[in-house]
Formats: sequence, structure tokens, C-alpha cells
Amino acid sequence: MSKKILANDGIDSAGKAMLEKAGFTVITEKVAQENLAKEINEKNYSALTVRSATKVRKDVIDACPNLKVIARGGVGMDNIDVEYAKSKNIMVINTPAASSNSVAELVFAHLFNAVRFLYESNRQIPVNGNTKFDELKKKYAKGIELNGKTIGIIGFGRIGQYVAKIALGCGMKVLAFDPFVKEADVTLTIHGANDVSVKIKTTSLEELISNSDMITLHVPSGKVITAKEIEQMKNGVILVNAARGGVIDENDLIAGLNSGKIAHACLDVFENEPTPNEAILKHPKISLTPHIGAATNEAQERIGIELAEKLIEALKS
Repeated sequence: MSKKILANDGIDSAGKAMLEKAGFTVITEKVAQENLAKEINEKNYSALTVRSATKVRKDVIDACPNLKVIARGGVGMDNIDVEYAKSKNIMVINTPAASSNSVAELVFAHLFNAVRFLYESNRQIPVNGNTKFDELKKKYAKGIELNGKTIGIIGFGRIGQYVAKIALGCGMKVLAFDPFVKEADVTLTIHGANDVSVKIKTTSLEELISNSDMITLHVPSGKVITAKEIEQMKNGVILVNAARGGVIDENDLIAGLNSGKIAHACLDVFENEPTPNEAILKHPKISLTPHIGAATNEAQERIGIELAEKLIEALKS
């Protein structure tokens, strides 16, 4: 078996070093999507690692009979035809644990941003701060605290539970929904004190939607939030999506923002990446980031190491 790996969307240096120490050659030069299958075959790669940019569809899988492993650095694998690859005896692996904390922290970066109007004030003060300072001070002086509010977490796997940890640390009440998780022990590591474990039992989606001040989604796919669900929410709710574009219907989201039913939206993912809807990008009540949930230095190192460990195991024979 070839010991060559194409890390087409890159890999952290720590993971690359582990693979090289194990005897693998790791190439990180980006290959254009249209040339991917040809490159894999000509260079005899046994494994391909990707993030979200490179697509590994049926055409690539069919064209590369010697490919043994497809590895996704991250959680979601919607850019890979997973079941088809498995049907061709290609192993598909990902790194579900490595980026959980980074995504959870971004959720709260957005929430703090929203409740204190930072996303808008940071646009307005550079333009009008020296002429309308008092006006802007009055406009942005009606923020709210997260402490005491109820956060609803839709999807209570690893990322959802990390979100719960931070929420509990902020003094928030937590409601969680997940059809596959009945309860979870969420442990807070408190430096200088003993760890604190909190048992959270999941509830129905309906109860979560109608009783949460903020709602964050951590599901792999599906249209979870539409006009129907928005109508059942509290007035002034805040919605966060750092999961997958499309789990919140963007047209219904805009309608909810415009009506005032939704106070703010916080989006890291979009329906039409990499060309999101301009109405979303320019809406004055939306806090925006360009799909960077897992993009911290710490997460990338953990992803690289986890990828390397799994690739070494998968290709050891």
C-alpha cells in the first residue's frame, strides 16, 4: 500500500509531523477540484484529507479505485458521499471531538456581541463616533445580560454540551433537545476549585422553542427552524446558527427579524456558501462570521493530531 497522503485542505503541523514520523509522505499543496481524481491516481495517494472546501463525491470516488481512506478534519461530512465511499470499501473518518470547545466559544462570542449591539456599534462608531457620540451612546445603552436568561440548545451532542458548560458558567438556565440523548452530565472545570457536574435532562423541541430567550442549533442537517417554529418563540428571541447553513430557513429568519419577533440573529454558516444571500449579509440585526466555528489555533492542532492518529491506525496494514 502506498504511504502517501494528500491533505488537500491542509493539516496542522503537529498532525503532519506525527504522520511523517510514522513513515507517511504528506502533501499539502492544494489541488483544484476538477483535477483531484487525476492527481490522486497519478501520485498514487492512499488517503485524502479534506476540510469543508474539497468535495469528495461519487465521481471522485469512482475514479480513484486505489483510495483507501477519506478523512474529514472536523465534524460535518456533507461534502463527502460517505455511504457511497463505504460501499466501495473506502474508510471514512472525521474528528468529532476536536473542535467542540471552539464552536461553543464562538456561539458565546456572537451572543455577547448581540446583546450589547457590538456588531452594529463597531460599524457605526468609526463612521459617526466623532459627530454623533451621545446619540450612539443612547442607542446602544439598552443591552441585556445573559445571566439569568434561558438558552435552548437544539442538538445535545459534544458541541451542545460544551455550549451548556459555558452557559452554566454565565449563570444561564439550560434547556436542551436531542432525539438521541435523554440526559447528559455536564462537568465544569473550575480552576482553584473542585469540578462541578450538572445533570441536564433533555426536553421536547416544542418546550424548548417556546421557553428559550436564546436558541442555538448544533445539528448536522435538516430545516429545523421555519416560520412555524419562529411563531412559537418568545418575542425578542435571539437565534444562533454555527452548525450548518439551511437549518434555519433564511427567508423566514429575515421575516422574523423585520417583524421584531426575533431581536437578533447570529450566523456563522449560510445556505449558499461561499456566496451568501446579500439580504442576510447586510441585515442590521445579524451578527456575522464566515464559517469559522472550528477555526482556532487550538482546535486545528487537536484536529491535526486526531486525524493523524486515526490515519495511522487505518493505514497500518
